[in-house]
Amino acid sequence: MYLLAYDLRRQRMISGGARLGYVLRAAALTELYLDGRLGEERRRPVPGTPGDDPYGVLAQIAASRPRSWQHWVRKDARAVEAAVRDELVRGGWIRVHSRRVLRVFPRREVAVKDPRVVKSLWGGASSALRGRPVAHVNSYDAAAVALAAAGGLTTVLPRRDRRRHRRRIAELTARTGGGARGHEGDPPEEGGGGERLSGGQVRIPTRSGGRTCIGPQRRRGRRAP
Repeated sequence: MYLLAYDLRRQRMISGGARLGYVLRAAALTELYLDGRLGEERRRPVPGTPGDDPYGVLAQIAASRPRSWQHWVRKDARAVEAAVRDELVRGGWIRVHSRRVLRVFPRREVAVKDPRVVKSLWGGASSALRGRPVAHVNSYDAAAVALAAAGGLTTVLPRRDRRRHRRRIAELTARTGGGARGHEGDPPEEGGGGERLSGGQVRIPTRSGGRTCIGPQRRRGRRAP
C-alpha cells in the first residue's frame, strides 16, 4: 500500500506521515486477518493462529484488552509509516532524499526505483475494480481497492472512479472480512486524532501474486512492507 500512494506522473508521494500510517496500519491488520492470525469477536480483533508479526501489531492486540478496529488503525501510525519506508529503502525499492524547505522545515522526498512495480500493483487493484465477478476476486486485491477508497489514494481511485464504482467498491470491501466493513470517506488528516467509524470498524486491505497488503514481495521469498 505504501507504493500505491506514489504518483508516477508527479514522481512523489501523495500521502505521508500519520495519514499514510493509518493506511499502512490498516493494511497490516488486514493481512493478519486474511491470513488467520487475527480473528474477530464482538466486532473487535482478537489473536488467531500464531504466525509472523513483522510490525508487532498482533503482539499489541494480544497484550491489550479488547479494543475496536479503528483504535488499532490509529495506534502508532507515524511509527509504522517510518518503519515501512525504512524497510523499502533497505530492500532497494525506493530512495529517500531529506532536505529542508526554507532551510527550516524538514522534508523527505521519495522516489521509486522501478516504476514497473507500482504499475503492477495498480494493475491488481484495477482488475479487481473492473474485472471478474466480485465473488471470484482475490481477497487481497479486493482489500487493496477497499483501502485505496477509504484512504483517499487518488493514484488508485480518482474521485470520479470512486463515485462511478461505489457499489462495486462496497462489494469488494465486504470480501475482506469484518475489519473491512463500515468505513466511509478518507482516513483522518494528520493530527486529527482519528475518525470514528460506523459499527466500530475500519476499511482495511492487500496482497495478490506475492504482494502483501503493504507492498511487493521481498527478495528471496521475504515480503516487502
